[in-house]
Amino acid sequence: MSARYAAATDVSSDRSRAEIERTLTRYGADQFAYMASRERAVIAFVIEGRQVRFVLTLPDRHDREFTHHSRGARTASAAEAAYEQAVRQRWRALALVVKAKLEAVEAGIVTFEQEFLAHMVLPGGRSVFDVVAPAVEQAYATGDTSGLLQLTAGAP
Repeated sequence: MSARYAAATDVSSDRSRAEIERTLTRYGADQFAYMASRERAVIAFVIEGRQVRFVLTLPDRHDREFTHHSRGARTASAAEAAYEQAVRQRWRALALVVKAKLEAVEAGIVTFEQEFLAHMVLPGGRSVFDVVAPAVEQAYATGDTSGLLQLTAGAP
């Protein structure tokens, strides 16, 4: 048994996505969007006037963890079952994260901005994380925080 959250879940990805949408609605989201490809799924929503986006990276169905086990190659149906289990697990984890973040905000543990800042979508479509991460990485690599300070130029 894996220590990974919901490793053995039988809750479908569709049910988890629907649960996320219900949770968002319960906590005040007034818009919700979902899209998926082979590589990732995206949920986006508007809450407290902020656009938020979570990108769920999906596993590669051809990865050895699905196509093989300790005794050799899996059958095609066994490989598909292992892959689908991994996808279900990731959707359950995302449902947990979204619910926990919203409850932490509701309980006053953190503000909405503190909890969701990295996932907020800025004008132009990039997330705050996408904009800030290179400067943070550079600051750690060099010890120079001037790149971070430039990000705040013009901020009140």
